[in-house]
Amino acid sequence: MTVEQVRALPDPPGGRYELHHGELVIVSGPKLGHWEIQHNLVKLLSGPAGKRGVVGMDFGFRALPEHEWREADVAFTSRERYRATNREDNLRGAPEIVIEVLSRSNTKSEMSSKESLCLENGCLEFWVVDSKRNTVRVSKPNEVPKTYRAGDQIPLLLFGDARISVDAIFESLE
Repeated sequence: MTVEQVRALPDPPGGRYELHHGELVIVSGPKLGHWEIQHNLVKLLSGPAGKRGVVGMDFGFRALPEHEWREADVAFTSRERYRATNREDNLRGAPEIVIEVLSRSNTKSEMSSKESLCLENGCLEFWVVDSKRNTVRVSKPNEVPKTYRAGDQIPLLLFGDARISVDAIFESLE
């Protein structure tokens, strides 16, 4: 299928569509704990990102023009790319930072495939957030991935010398 064919479909009950390698995939909405982590990440990244760009949840993008349409749980894209995006479309290429919060339904193969797709199409950092282990794995093009754990600070090199705490990502909103 193509992106335009998917857009012509009615929304599925209780979820949304994505297009993976030309195949239609139904993705369910996040549970509360997953959503809390997304919320924390947006809050933690928005300050350091400042006017450099936009941080958002459920950020739709087209890593490849016709047969890929995905949503990042959390993403950052530069202000220039954001402004250049047609309001009736999605960002072309992957956002500069793509963050995925693991769910029970995610497989290693799925995450590996999305990581490769993103890093090969404009993503500068691909994060996998694991709430069971309280870890964040950060992959960058042509570098060995690094895993950050409780007590660690994740450097935000795209935002100068800013850092965010792994512990803050997993804080409850209660």
